[in-house]
Amino acid sequence: MMLLAKAALGLGGTIVLAGAYTMREGVIRVDVDEYHAGGSHVHLWVPAAAVPMAMHFVPTKHMRHASEQAREALPVLHAIVKELKKYHEFLKKDAERIVRHEALRLSRRALETKSHKPNTAKRGPKA
Repeated sequence: MMLLAKAALGLGGTIVLAGAYTMREGVIRVDVDEYHAGGSHVHLWVPAAAVPMAMHFVPTKHMRHASEQAREALPVLHAIVKELKKYHEFLKKDAERIVRHEALRLSRRALETKSHKPNTAKRGPKA
């Protein structure tokens, strides 16, 4: 009986660790709902690690077509990424400013913002 319990514990631990390792890169949620009589509803959570493996099953002519279409959008994507890097720096500086100059605290039923600057305390609506 004890041997069976040890085997079950080992198998259960192996399954948990394998699941955690597989899901470490995230999951992709697939929802398919057919809105008609007799339609099917399929909801799956697929590990993102499965995407590279699934790409091996895509026919090469479809992959070639997709890469040609993606090539047309590359200049636009390059410009977007370049601007997002600037935006990230702006958000980082803005967040540092907020943390430095303002302290947030939750008082009874109201979020109160107190600034370190004199006479600038604001109170939110009371519920």
